[in-house]
Amino acid sequence: MEIKDNTFSRQFETTINDKLIAIEYSQQERKLFLTKINTPEGFEEELLAGFFIAILNLAEEKKLKIVPTHPKIAAFFRKNPSYKHLLPPGIRI
Repeated sequence: MEIKDNTFSRQFETTINDKLIAIEYSQQERKLFLTKINTPEGFEEELLAGFFIAILNLAEEKKLKIVPTHPKIAAFFRKNPSYKHLLPPGIRI
């Protein structure tokens, strides 16, 4: 999955099945706040999870901590405890 970091719009973008998916973010210091998800209606959650994982791997390479402010992203961290090491200290989900 190819992820484009659109720094002008402050969002990660990818195209799956000819549909654009974007996750808006805000970066402060060494933290990446994932704030909003833009997906087409009726989009499959499994494909969205793959997009999350690709973003988390990218953040891990850059040594960034993830602050999930969107409920779907927080739910992803609850379902996948193996990624909780990317949360900053003091954040519990």
